[in-house]
Amino acid sequence: MEIVRAHADRLPSERRTAMFTGTVFADPLRSGPDVTVASVFFAPGARTHWHTHEKGQILLVTAGAGLVCSAGGDPQALRPGDTVWVPPGEAHWHGGAPDTYLVHLAVSLGQTAWRDPVADDDYLART
Repeated sequence: MEIVRAHADRLPSERRTAMFTGTVFADPLRSGPDVTVASVFFAPGARTHWHTHEKGQILLVTAGAGLVCSAGGDPQALRPGDTVWVPPGEAHWHGGAPDTYLVHLAVSLGQTAWRDPVADDDYLART
């Protein structure tokens, strides 16, 4: 068993830039080869690049409002209490709504494969 203590006992939040658009911060809670768990804050309009997860991903929305979108689909609204299951290998992105921040707990299973950014025009045209 492992107990991961609250943020106050940990290092400062990590600014995420390489595979994200906009202002994104994460508090990693658990990191390993099979599962990574992080609380992630997206400023309004901030989002991940397109990506896949080897064994899938679970998103638990805790605050704000946001969007999630699978390749070939339309963005879906996210609100506190929503849970998203992204199947293994499904290309997708997620992030804050255009005018509202988003906080979610991300449980990523297996390796993550990062792809291209979601273009501003595509993000704005689809919301």
